[in-house]
Amino acid sequence: MKSAADIWEKVKSLMEGSMTAVSIDTWFGDVEAIALEDTRLVLCVPTDFKRNIIRTRFQGAVEQALQELFSFSVDVALLLPEERDAYAAQQTSAAPAGGDGAERYTFERFVVGSTNRFAYTAAKKVAEEPGGSYNPLFIYGQSGLGKTHLLHAIANQVGRDHPGYRIMYVQSEDFVNEFIDHVRHGKDMQGFRDKYRLVDLFLMDDVQFIAGKDSSEEELFHTFNTLYEQKKQIVFTSDRPPQEMLRLEQRLRTRFEQGLPADIQPPDYETRVALLKNKAVERGISLPDPVLSYVAENITSNVRQIEGVVNKIMAFQELMGAQVDVETTVRAVRDILRAKENFLPSADTVIQEVARFYELDSAAIRGQSQNKEISTARNVAMYIIREMTQLSLAEIGQQFGGRHHSTVLNSINRVEKMMKDQPELSEIIRDITNAVNSAY
Repeated sequence: MKSAADIWEKVKSLMEGSMTAVSIDTWFGDVEAIALEDTRLVLCVPTDFKRNIIRTRFQGAVEQALQELFSFSVDVALLLPEERDAYAAQQTSAAPAGGDGAERYTFERFVVGSTNRFAYTAAKKVAEEPGGSYNPLFIYGQSGLGKTHLLHAIANQVGRDHPGYRIMYVQSEDFVNEFIDHVRHGKDMQGFRDKYRLVDLFLMDDVQFIAGKDSSEEELFHTFNTLYEQKKQIVFTSDRPPQEMLRLEQRLRTRFEQGLPADIQPPDYETRVALLKNKAVERGISLPDPVLSYVAENITSNVRQIEGVVNKIMAFQELMGAQVDVETTVRAVRDILRAKENFLPSADTVIQEVARFYELDSAAIRGQSQNKEISTARNVAMYIIREMTQLSLAEIGQQFGGRHHSTVLNSINRVEKMMKDQPELSEIIRDITNAVNSAY
């Protein structure tokens, strides 16, 4: 899951098709993204005048770019600097983080099928008996299958049944970034620890991103122990089971494994049909059986794509007055249905994601430095570009300062050998590849 800042940069890039660079810089250059919730992007605008201009003239363009990026509706909240602190305080209160949009994620609205029934049942049991038998609960599966929905469903039910409970939902990247900020700026570490340890329900989304970040792992380890010893409920989500998190410290991996692992697989055909019907009813439209069958047969990967299809069909109805039939559906969702093999990322995107992972500058990776860390990142970038694009060795070399094709081949061979000797490198490449895919 990308940070709010990354998403905001992508949104501004998408708006370049309908706005001039001068307009974007004038009205959005000093607008800061402070949070990405499930269905809302929260921005901080420096003045009330600028906020009013954005609301009246540009908010539709921002939300359209978000729609294009996520394939489902994402709202925009515009805060002034004096409102930012109040927003931050709200996120650390007893209510589960995620904003008002998180309230719609309940067990009642979760579509249950054969591929997610076990995780659903386990989450329901945890919500009914927090701190009971299934602690920690570790839900894993690919992106877009409903893991975050179950996290919020747990938080919402526990919040209703136990009004006095302190509930903390956090994405692992936010946990890491906040920890680093406290260390770098000498902030009160006890306050940071109290925020996460003095709670009754602790939910962390996408915990796989904490792997390899030693100091943050150490902090999470002690947070886990404190909560577990006090019999407080802990729930994690990840895109893989604990045993496949090779860069994670063994002692933390053991903590994850000691509870109940529950996987979610991509929905089967019947579940996809049920999801389509459910999403359509929520939006007040009716989908004929041929349309349901067509979409269920072609959209197979995740729930977000199914939701995006329904949103596009609804938009087609509203804007074009088109009757919902298979032909209309194909036109409405052509971009979602495009074959993956026909879509290839650019070398620039790969290099940017490699740089982001290794916390390096893209120019350094393209350059001539022989620093060990930079050289490793450069070799990894060459390997991923070779795997994910159709560029020749010579063309890859041109991306890295005109290196000879034999140098590129040697770098790729070196990575392949290292992957055999260091399984952790395979996990790193998998994480970067996922990040490249999710950039579009």
